[in-house]
Amino acid sequence: MPWASGKHRLTEAYAWFLARWAKRLSWKEVAVVFRSAWDSVFRSVEMAVEWGRAHQDLSGIQAIGIDEISRQRGHRYLILIYQFDRHCKRLLWVGNDRKTKTLLGFFRWLGKDRSARPPIHL
Repeated sequence: MPWASGKHRLTEAYAWFLARWAKRLSWKEVAVVFRSAWDSVFRSVEMAVEWGRAHQDLSGIQAIGIDEISRQRGHRYLILIYQFDRHCKRLLWVGNDRKTKTLLGFFRWLGKDRSARPPIHL
């Protein structure tokens, strides 16, 4: 069926609908308001993120910024990496834990060619 994929119980249109609402409300609230399971909202958001990552244009990144935020008590952090160019400001990547290995994971994800370019001084 063109409006559903695999054995998923949700149509693609409804999954996109839930994912869009999940940008504004918590996933639990979306599930309650639209009488869906929390897991359905999670899978819808996951589908949207996977689509976005597959269609993301990473060309032309000149400047990045690295930040960390606390995600739990007990010094648990997320690493956030942003693109800070004049023409584009966006979140590129989120990594678990404040470790060198996590940061290296970003550069592996970004790719050897884009990571090897010399920095541009603005």
